[in-house]
Amino acid sequence: MAASRDSKKDEALALEERKVKSLEKIAASVDAIAYWLEDIDKTEWSERAQWYLSEFYEKFVKKD
Repeated sequence: MAASRDSKKDEALALEERKVKSLEKIAASVDAIAYWLEDIDKTEWSERAQWYLSEFYEKFVKKD
């Protein structure tokens, strides 16, 4: 019985460690994207971003 509890605690601890590592990887990816967005030439991307946003709006947001 005690071994079972210890096993479940070990599994829960391992799961928590995996969650933390996953969140750290996600945070690093978001940080990299944020830096990339700061570095792009916004005037060059302005028209392209407007086009993509309008396409998204037309396909998914706009109600007929």
